[in-house]
Amino acid sequence: MGLTQGFHHLAMEVKDFDKSVDFYTRVLGFEKGPAFLSNQRRIILLDAGNSNYLELFEGGKGHAGDGAVVHIAFRTENCDAAIEKIRSYGCEITTEPKDVDLPSDPVYPVRLAFFKGPDDEIVELFQER
Repeated sequence: MGLTQGFHHLAMEVKDFDKSVDFYTRVLGFEKGPAFLSNQRRIILLDAGNSNYLELFEGGKGHAGDGAVVHIAFRTENCDAAIEKIRSYGCEITTEPKDVDLPSDPVYPVRLAFFKGPDDEIVELFQER
């Protein structure tokens, strides 16, 4: 292994902190981790599993197409069931679940879907098949 030991977190500023925390915990099932204040802004680490965190910062302006991060992708074992739960929350589904054979060598078969999160961030669900 190189100098790093793997992914720890992705940080994202959000317009509606409480709504984003609710969505990522209640709908996607993340566990709340450490929460703290920095420069009078609320910050929380949400554990997506295996200590891979999404860090939310209060006070963002929204992320619809204006950030350096193109999208966030989360592994899932059932893309279709996950997207239905996300749809019931009221999120906009931008790409319905579909099978894709990524043109690698060998071909990488996946099922994926995309949606807009509560802060207009683009989120991908990624299921290996």
